Amino acid sequence: MRIIRTPEDPTRTPDEAGTPPTHVNVHTHWWDGSQIYGSDEESQARVRSGQDGKLKVGPDGLIPVDRTTEKHPADEPGFWIGLAMMHTLFTLEHNAICDRLRTEYPRWSDDALFDRARLINTALLAKIHTVEWTPALLDNPAVRLGLNANWWGLAGKTIKRLVGRISDNEVISGIVGGHPDHFGVPYSLTEEFVAVYRMHPLIPDQYSFRSVASDELLQEREFARVAQRPALELMDQVPMQDLFYSFGIAHPGRITLHNYPRGLQNFQRPGPEGILQDLAATDILRSRELGVPRYNEFRKLLHLKPIKKFEDLTEDSGWVEELQRVYGDDVDQLDLQIGLYAENPPRGFAFSDTAFRIFILMASRRLNSDRFLTTDYNERVYTKAGIEWVNDNDMSTVLLRHYPALAPALRGVKNAFWPWTRVGS
Repeated sequence: MRIIRTPEDPTRTPDEAGTPPTHVNVHTHWWDGSQIYGSDEESQARVRSGQDGKLKVGPDGLIPVDRTTEKHPADEPGFWIGLAMMHTLFTLEHNAICDRLRTEYPRWSDDALFDRARLINTALLAKIHTVEWTPALLDNPAVRLGLNANWWGLAGKTIKRLVGRISDNEVISGIVGGHPDHFGVPYSLTEEFVAVYRMHPLIPDQYSFRSVASDELLQEREFARVAQRPALELMDQVPMQDLFYSFGIAHPGRITLHNYPRGLQNFQRPGPEGILQDLAATDILRSRELGVPRYNEFRKLLHLKPIKKFEDLTEDSGWVEELQRVYGDDVDQLDLQIGLYAENPPRGFAFSDTAFRIFILMASRRLNSDRFLTTDYNERVYTKAGIEWVNDNDMSTVLLRHYPALAPALRGVKNAFWPWTRVGS
């Protein structure tokens, strides 16, 4: 199996010799909605309509795709129906924000409307991720409290919405709208964060698509037929509201050993060469290639107790036997990802306690370091209407604004990332 090597960082200077290795990405690492807006001016220009700050949307409510272009968007690595759905939803949300801003500021230019709408939309994405998606994945009272405090502070949502920040202390008034803090290190997504975010077992192999009107089964597909160009075909055949309903009533896979999706173990990379790739093996290789420590060393560096034998990791005797065979009974050779998947997660957690330590640190750090979510998160930069938009909306209101037919499925659901109500049940 041929795997493309990660390019070295061409921006390093001689002064950085001896420091940990760094690598660059083709996309930005900020919470800036770059998968919607692009990471350069050329990409941004392709998605903008040039009118009223809006992004391009076809008469069918979908993002127009030039299927004759040499660089087809569906051939980009990672493109699948889930990404296309989120991309469509928040493109529509951007345009809805533009409509609101235009009523408040009718003389604003296309650029002024676009820039403010992008800021507002991106902040809403960050808020949804912080106070809805992450608490759904880490369903624990203390974690829910902590993540909500990151955004609103312990003073709470009501106080912050009514009077704003009442303290410079981020514990009381939250990180958002406070002062940036880089903790002495320029912000980037660390390789450790990438390593613990390898959550491919969440992705199922089989998909059922149903009607939100009747719960009627419309189609069944395996992963290969919801990724790359077949994903666009699916969007042509199944209305977007039915796609969201189908995902809303479905459940993700468990992040554990022996549950990596078969479709990603035999993944056909897009492109003329059509390389067949095992992403499970690739995930492990990437952590080794990029210098992420093995499981035991990783825990030591987090001041956690390392394991002395594989029985310390799991009570499953079959797994213990497999781990002993693969790693020659040497616990220090255990790969990080395998160790994370073998751990028994804390109650309510979708992933391991070891992974959680990095996850929760970066959940705060990516807010702390972003000036658009700290110093510049104010009415002067975002406008009063913009701050209100972020405050007043969540994933459910976004979904219902653009797909009101989802109302029966979302009725009584407090968090849109929890299972929805099945129509007719």
